[in-house]
Amino acid sequence: MPELIAKSALDGRSLTLAGVTLAEASAGPITSIAILQDGAKDVAKGLKPLGLAFPKPQQFTEKAGVRIVWTGRDQAFLIGVAPPELEGAAVTDQSDGWTVLAVTGVAAVDVLARLVPMDLRPAAFPVKQVLRTQVSHMNAIILRTGDYAVEIMVFRSMARTAWHEVQTAMEMVAARSGIKI
Repeated sequence: MPELIAKSALDGRSLTLAGVTLAEASAGPITSIAILQDGAKDVAKGLKPLGLAFPKPQQFTEKAGVRIVWTGRDQAFLIGVAPPELEGAAVTDQSDGWTVLAVTGVAAVDVLARLVPMDLRPAAFPVKQVLRTQVSHMNAIILRTGDYAVEIMVFRSMARTAWHEVQTAMEMVAARSGIKI
């Protein structure tokens, strides 16, 4: 039987232009948790050993390299660790279905303003916030991970397109600032 080799969608690529860095981030395991009817207490009990609580809408929490990210009503992604035993929830491995792009730098918001129909400035989108929105024409989950850092989660099938769109926006921002590409 042949052995399959796991590969990232973008081969770990990285690009820095005009003080903004675009890189494929390694998320580790990604597990969807959907709370079943009357299952919230059981899920809270199951997450307790990780030191995490189910996130409030449009937020994420993290501890020791593990995140739990709101993805919709009574839904979240557990990222960075295999899921604990969870009663009261539908649990689905999503690891191979998503790619994470990290966009960092002072002008990261200027780059994403060309692609995202939401206000991503820190006052409107503070650290630990999550948005379900679009990047250009692709559905995405966007996390504010730092003052000048954003992570974009897109379906793996859209990874190269998302990379191209963000890179093109980076080139536009660089051109406006007079930096040669």
